[in-house]
Amino acid sequence: MSWSKVLERQREWNSKNASQLRLTEEEATLLYNDAPLHALMQAAHARRLAMHPDGKVTYLIDRNINYTNVCTINCQFCSFYRPPGHAETYTQTFEEISNRIIELEAIGGVRILMQGGVNPDLPIEWYTDLIAHLCKQHPTIHLDCFSPIEIEGIAEVSGLSTLEVLSLFQKAGMHGLPGGGAEMLVEDVRTDVSPKKGHPSNWLRVMEEAQSLGLTTSATNVIGFGESMAQRVEHMARIRELQDASLQQHGKGFTSFIAWPVQLETNTFGKRNKGQNKHTLGAGSSEYLRHIAISRLYLDSIEHIQASWPTMGLAISQMALLGGADDAGSTMMEENVVSASGTKKLEASEIELQDSIRRAGFTPQRRNSDYDELNTPLVAQDPSQMAAPTPNASKMS
Repeated sequence: MSWSKVLERQREWNSKNASQLRLTEEEATLLYNDAPLHALMQAAHARRLAMHPDGKVTYLIDRNINYTNVCTINCQFCSFYRPPGHAETYTQTFEEISNRIIELEAIGGVRILMQGGVNPDLPIEWYTDLIAHLCKQHPTIHLDCFSPIEIEGIAEVSGLSTLEVLSLFQKAGMHGLPGGGAEMLVEDVRTDVSPKKGHPSNWLRVMEEAQSLGLTTSATNVIGFGESMAQRVEHMARIRELQDASLQQHGKGFTSFIAWPVQLETNTFGKRNKGQNKHTLGAGSSEYLRHIAISRLYLDSIEHIQASWPTMGLAISQMALLGGADDAGSTMMEENVVSASGTKKLEASEIELQDSIRRAGFTPQRRNSDYDELNTPLVAQDPSQMAAPTPNASKMS
């Protein structure tokens, strides 16, 4: 079957025939390799409008808190971590973390995304005490904390299972487990760039355990390690397989899918492959937009696709809103991990996000990490007052 025939079938998609028209891995790979970008984005935008016809683009006011940079995993693409004993290691105190949340509360924030490294010097009581302290001091803030590899490290230090660790954290007040550390759930790619993270099934298992407890979770993907298009689809296939199983067994799965290209500027992976063509490593804007479009068409059981402005910039993330994405991410009051590898823009104001959304022809909508809609003060300029009219997004499918 040709790519045009595959897209033609996808245009017939609706909620009633979704199972019959579900993309196979082979079809998604065909689209990835052969379909023109404009045709992919058009099809993905039509799917996005079918799934979310209200004309809204959601966003979150939150803050990233990287509580420690001590890590023993040594991922080649990470410029943030420092090994134990390094002169530049740090672990924030409870008071330092709480003060950062106070700054977030002052601007109407609703969530922290708190992640660090796999720090073998921190006992499990440090984590449970921290979560309980933050929950008591900041009861209106969702605490979305750690990542599967951190949970594995804590379990190893404490002698508990990962499910037991997650249960203790949930009882202490943790709201969700973000999907960091997935990168590429393909064994040979993962072994090359982060061999200490182990088999992809480890990440999937911990996320399934979190979903079984009712914790809020998200799925992520980093592209540009030199993987094939088929391997990118394989990653999405593993995400979709878990999503289907968790929705059936637990009634709760991933809230969203978030992808971005690996940053090559200052890390071991980039230095190791210095001089290679950018078409081989990394991913430019057109490749990123292609990935967003494929993910919207393929991940039909995941409600939301997020555009990544921290790695791609606001202009490209705005284009992603017209190619499958329905969420603009967050204001990200603080970010230290991706920025350590070379990104320049570290935070976006609410005005910037709203302006980007409105200029793309959508209505900005605040949310929390469960995608519940919140009261949204419109702080960006009214589109009717802009120099040029904004497009009607609903007529661009």
